[in-house]
Amino acid sequence: MEMSYPSTPRWNIERPFLTGRFHQETKAASRFADSFSNNGAEMAIGCYDAGVQELLVIDDLLSALVGIEGRYISIKRRVNHVHGNDTYDSTVTFQVDASMDLALQEMAKRIFPLCESFVLTEQFVESRSQFKNGLVNHAFAASLRALLLDYEAMVAQLEHQFRLGRLSIQGLWFYCQPMLGSMQAVSAVIHKASANNFTGSAVLNLLQSQAKAMAGDNTVRSLLEKMTQCASNAYLGILERWVYEGVIDDPYGEFFIAEDKSLLKESLTQDYDAKYWRQRYSLKDGIPSFLANIAGKILTTGKYLNVMRECGHSAQVPTSENSKLLSFGSNHHYLECVKVAYEFASGELLNLIKERYDLMGKLRSIKRYLLLDQGDFLVHFMDIAREELMKQLDEITVEKLQSLLDIALRSTAAAADPCHEDLTCSVERSSLLKRMATLKGVEIKTSSDSVDLEQPVSITGLETFSLSYKVQWPLSIVISRKALTKYQMVFRLLFHCKHVERQLCGAWQVHQGARAFNASGTAISRSSLLCRSMLKFINSLLHYLTFEVLEPNWHVMHNRLQTAKSIDEVIQHHDFFLDKCLRECLLHLPDLLKKVERLKSLCLQYAAATQWLISSSIDLPKLEEPSDGFSGSEKFKRLKLRSLSQLQKVMIRDATVTESILKFEREFNNELQSLGPILSSSSQAEPYLTHLAQLVLGVGFDK
Repeated sequence: MEMSYPSTPRWNIERPFLTGRFHQETKAASRFADSFSNNGAEMAIGCYDAGVQELLVIDDLLSALVGIEGRYISIKRRVNHVHGNDTYDSTVTFQVDASMDLALQEMAKRIFPLCESFVLTEQFVESRSQFKNGLVNHAFAASLRALLLDYEAMVAQLEHQFRLGRLSIQGLWFYCQPMLGSMQAVSAVIHKASANNFTGSAVLNLLQSQAKAMAGDNTVRSLLEKMTQCASNAYLGILERWVYEGVIDDPYGEFFIAEDKSLLKESLTQDYDAKYWRQRYSLKDGIPSFLANIAGKILTTGKYLNVMRECGHSAQVPTSENSKLLSFGSNHHYLECVKVAYEFASGELLNLIKERYDLMGKLRSIKRYLLLDQGDFLVHFMDIAREELMKQLDEITVEKLQSLLDIALRSTAAAADPCHEDLTCSVERSSLLKRMATLKGVEIKTSSDSVDLEQPVSITGLETFSLSYKVQWPLSIVISRKALTKYQMVFRLLFHCKHVERQLCGAWQVHQGARAFNASGTAISRSSLLCRSMLKFINSLLHYLTFEVLEPNWHVMHNRLQTAKSIDEVIQHHDFFLDKCLRECLLHLPDLLKKVERLKSLCLQYAAATQWLISSSIDLPKLEEPSDGFSGSEKFKRLKLRSLSQLQKVMIRDATVTESILKFEREFNNELQSLGPILSSSSQAEPYLTHLAQLVLGVGFDK
C-alpha cells in the first residue's frame, strides 16, 4: 500500500549551509602549519620536527573528529546508495600524509574509526529525518542527534584543552576511548539499517538484537536500550490508539496491522467466500520481536473495538495513567495493558451481540425454520405450495412462493415468533449433490469410483426449494453467508425427506382404504408391505438426521456458546457445529448420499404409481377429486357395493399391476441391501454412521 507524505524540500539538500555538510566539503587550513611555514607555502608534514608534527596532527584530528578534512589528514568518500538525488548513504575513509612520523600515524589511525563513526552517524541523522522514512526512524534520528550533541561537547572540551596546551596525542586517544565503543556500536546499527533501508518495526528489531548482542558491555547495551526505547515511543503511540480505540493512526505504513478498506461488512451477507472478518484487518510481516507473542491478541482487540464502533457503541477502552503504553521494559507492563484492553473489548462485544442483538434468539429461530425444529408451518406450506413446487425450475415464480410462505407463517404458531419476518425463500439452480460439490472449503470424501454428479434431467422445485434468512450486522459476523449456505444444505435434505414421507403417507392411506375390500393375498397386500418398508426407511432416516445428528450437536453448541469468552470462540463453535452436521448428515459423503437419493427417488416413483395402479385396478375414482367431500377411506367404503369376486378377478387379470409392484419391491430391496454394506464399512472410519447403519440394516432385514 502506497503511503502519501510530504517530500523533503530540495533546498534542504542543495543549500549546504542548511544541512551541516558545508564544512566537510571545504579543505581546512592548519593554523600551526601556517605559522611554521615560509612565505605561506605548503610543506609536507615530514619537514617538521616531531613536536611540531604532533601539534599539527592533533589540530587535524580535532577537525577530523567532526568530519572536517585537515591539511595532512584527508577524507575519501564513496557513495553506496543513491536514492534519487539523495547521496547521504556514503562511506568515508580517513588517510594521513605519508611523510608523517610513523608513531603519529599509528596513533592517528587508532582514532580514525571514531571519526568515521561520527560522519556515518551524522549522514544517517540527516537522511532519516526526512518524512518518507517514518516515525520510528525520526525518533531514532532524534536519539542519535542527542548522542551527537554529547559527542560534540566532548570534542569541544578536547579542543579547549588543546588551546591551553594541555593535550598530547596520547591524551587525545585516552579521552576518546570511552566514546569509541559506543559510536562504533551505533555505526554498526546504522550501517545495517542503511544497507537494508529499514523502517518501522525492522529498526526496532535491529536495535533490540544489537542490544542483546552487547550483553557483555553494560555501557553500550544501556545506550542501545535507551535508543530502542526512544525509537519505540512513536510505535507504541500507534499501538496504544489501536488497542484502546481500534484506530490505525499510521501515516507511514509502519504498523504491523494492515487495513483493507475494499472489504466491506456487507459482503458477509452476500458473498459465500467473504473475507471481511479474516482479512479486513490482518498481520503484516515484520512484527516487533517484543510484540510477537501477543500480535494475534493485539489484532483481535482492535477488530472487536471496530465492530462496536460500527454498531454505534462506545468503543474506547477506559484508560488511566498506569495504562499508558510508554515503554516495553523488563517489567512487561505493556503486556498487562494489552491483556486488559483485550479482555474489555472481548467482553463488551460478546455482551453486545448476545444481549442487544440477541444472538441465541436468532440461532434458535434459524433452527426452528431451517432445521425444521417447528414443523407446523412447513406442513401448511407444503399443502398450499404443492402445485407451484411441482413445476420445472424455469416455470417457478419465487414471488408466489414467498407469498405462500408468508401465509403459512402467519396462519401457524410461527406467527408468534418476532423473527419470522426475516425468513425468505429461494430456488436453487442445481441438485443437492451438485451444489455440495461446488461449495468452497467443504471436504468431500469420495471412493475410488467416481461419483456421478450429473444434474437430473427433470428437476422440480421440490428438489431445489430452500429457505433463507435475513441477518443484519453485526450478527452477520457469526451467521455469515457461508454459514447460511450450510444451513440451507441441511434444510434441502430434510425438506425433500419430508416430501417423500408425505407421498408415502398418501400411498399408505390408499392401502388402508383398500383394506375395506379384504384384498389379502393379492398384489395390494404385497404392495402394502412394500409401502410400510419404505415408510420405515424414510422415517428411520429422518429420525437419524433430527434426533441423532441435529439435536445432540445443537445442545453441545448451545452449551459451548454459553461459556464462550470471545466472539471468535462463538464463530469457532458455530462453524464446528455446522461442519459436523454436514458431515454426519452424509453431505460430505456423495457415495452414500447418492444411494439415499436413489432410494428416495424409488419411494416417490412408487408412491405416484401405487395410487394410480390401485385406483385403476379396482376401478376407483381419483382420490384427489374434492367434489364429493369424502375422505379416501370413505370413498372406498362406498365402493363396497361391488362384489368381492369382481375385485379379485380384476386384480388377477391385471398382470401389469402385479409386475410393477414386484419390480418396485426388487429395486428397493436391492438398493437397500447395497446400502447396508457401505454403511457398515464406512461406520468404521466414520463412527457417527453406526446409528444410521443400525437403523437402515434393521429396515433391510424387515421384509
